[in-house]
Amino acid sequence: MKWITREHPKIDRIACPWLIKRFIDTNAEIIYVPFDQVLVKAKELGAIPFDLPGVEYTHYNDQCSFDYFIKKHQLKDVALDRIAAIVRGADTDRHDFAPQSAGLEAIFSGLAYNINDDHQLLELGMTIYDGLYSWAKNLYHLKHTQDEPVEQMLLKVFNKFIKDGQTKKTPEWATELKDMIQDQLDTNMALSLQQISSELAINPAYLSREFSKHFDNLSFGDYIRKLRIDKAKSLMDTTTYSLTEISYLTGFSDQSHFTRIFKKQTGQNPSVYKKKNRKSKKDTK
Repeated sequence: MKWITREHPKIDRIACPWLIKRFIDTNAEIIYVPFDQVLVKAKELGAIPFDLPGVEYTHYNDQCSFDYFIKKHQLKDVALDRIAAIVRGADTDRHDFAPQSAGLEAIFSGLAYNINDDHQLLELGMTIYDGLYSWAKNLYHLKHTQDEPVEQMLLKVFNKFIKDGQTKKTPEWATELKDMIQDQLDTNMALSLQQISSELAINPAYLSREFSKHFDNLSFGDYIRKLRIDKAKSLMDTTTYSLTEISYLTGFSDQSHFTRIFKKQTGQNPSVYKKKNRKSKKDTK
C-alpha cells in the first residue's frame, strides 16, 4: 500500500511512517511530495494521504496524525500510547504532554536541518523510533543512573560538587561589594547595578544573576531597599528627625515613596512604627 504526505518531514511525518511500517503495513511505500501536490499525486498513484488538512489521517483537536493512526487501526499497546504523548507534545509545541517531547523535537529539528533527502531522514528516523519504542515498552520506568554502578558513582561526585560549591566562601567581588554598599549607608545610597559592575569590572548580567546568592537571597534592588529601611528604623530609634528628613537621609525620592516601601517591608506605616517605638521606650523607663 502507498502512503503519501508533505515533503521535509520532522516529527509526525516520520513517526507515522514508522508506525505504518512496524504495525500496520510492513510493505508500505512512503511518498513525500510538495504540499500542493499531495492530493493530486495521491489520486494519481492510488496512495493514502496523511498529515494534511482535510484528509482522514490528520490532526483532530489537540491530537496529531500519529494519535489517529493508533485509534483508526485499534493498536492496543501501552508503549505506543507513551510514544503518542511524546510525539503529540513535540509536534504541537506542547512539551507539557511528556517531558521527552522537547528532546524529540530538538533531535528531529537538527536532523532535518542537516539532511535534505527525505527518505534518508526517514531511514534514520525509523531507527530512532525503534529505540524509543524499546524504551517505552521496557525501560520507561528506569532512571539513567539506576542499576549502573559507574553512573551512580558519577552522580555522587556531581552532587558532592554541587554541595561543596554551595558552601564555598564568599567570592572577593561580593565582599568588595558589601564594603561599597556599606560606604554608601551614610549618603543617599545612590548606587546602581551598572555603576557597581563597572567598578568591580564584572559583567552586569553575571552580577545580576549571582547577586542574590551572596546577599540574603535578595535581588540588588530588594537588598538596597532593605538596607534603606533598616537605616530608617535605626534613625527613628535613635534620633528626633522627622519622617521627611529620614526619607531624604535614606535615599528615597520623597516621604510618600518612603512610606510605601516602609509599609511593604514592615507591614506598617513609618508613623505607626515611630509611635509604637516611642511608647515602648517610655514603658521601659
